[in-house]
Amino acid sequence: MSGDVTAAERVAIARHPRRPNISDYINALFTDFFEQRGDRLMGEDAAILGGAALYHGRPVTVIGTRKGRDLEENLRCRFGMPGPEGYRKARRLMGQAEKFRRPIITFVDTGGAYPGLEAEERGQGEAIARSLLEMSRLTVPVVAVITGEGSSGGALALAAADRVLMLENAVYAVLSPEGFASILWKDAGRSGEAGELMKLTAKDLKALGVIDEIIPEPGGGAHLAPAIVFRQVDEAVSRHLAQLSRERDLPGGRYRKFRRMGAAACQKEAL
Repeated sequence: MSGDVTAAERVAIARHPRRPNISDYINALFTDFFEQRGDRLMGEDAAILGGAALYHGRPVTVIGTRKGRDLEENLRCRFGMPGPEGYRKARRLMGQAEKFRRPIITFVDTGGAYPGLEAEERGQGEAIARSLLEMSRLTVPVVAVITGEGSSGGALALAAADRVLMLENAVYAVLSPEGFASILWKDAGRSGEAGELMKLTAKDLKALGVIDEIIPEPGGGAHLAPAIVFRQVDEAVSRHLAQLSRERDLPGGRYRKFRRMGAAACQKEAL
């Protein structure tokens, strides 16, 4: 895709309803997927899909946010906004992966964690924090793929990984451009301007050291040629897992990775 695509255009592509979702990636890249449900405390959250699978014959754990394809599934998944039950389920699966020495692959596409009062009552912030804590100390390889929209702690809770990969037209930021514009200028209509300031595109984030690799997309976006995107994602994930399997101190490397984020850009600005 051409490099002159604006941030607002990339946001629109990242949110396209036909863009490949977590179920598509599982069907295309994995075999023998066994879904596991429930957080063993409150209940099941359809906004997080996860379980064990085989990846090129190797046992792995797959976890991702799920938006749904039609209105009924959108509502059931709260349009991809997990509640605390979803993050507790993800943490349970991470602990299981650690116990059985399975690498973890996550797929992130969410506008953020569900902001409802009931989610806060059931410990939304605590659930996200514990997910981040669990990811930070895992001794198995973790690869995260930002496939669409990645916003706020709701996205970061599945992206504190050894390698963070990002599709070319995905976006990843502290909040949505509309939310940014509403807070800064009290005008959500300036979201396009906000998108440029936020540095939320894959190119910007690679320069800042927030992500490790940009996965190319066909012209117009992943939804126009999903088979090509599946091959690109497969190649990148496979390559990074092979590299990580040779690492001896994954938690230490993960810690240093996040400490370095933005450092080069800040030094450049200082000069």
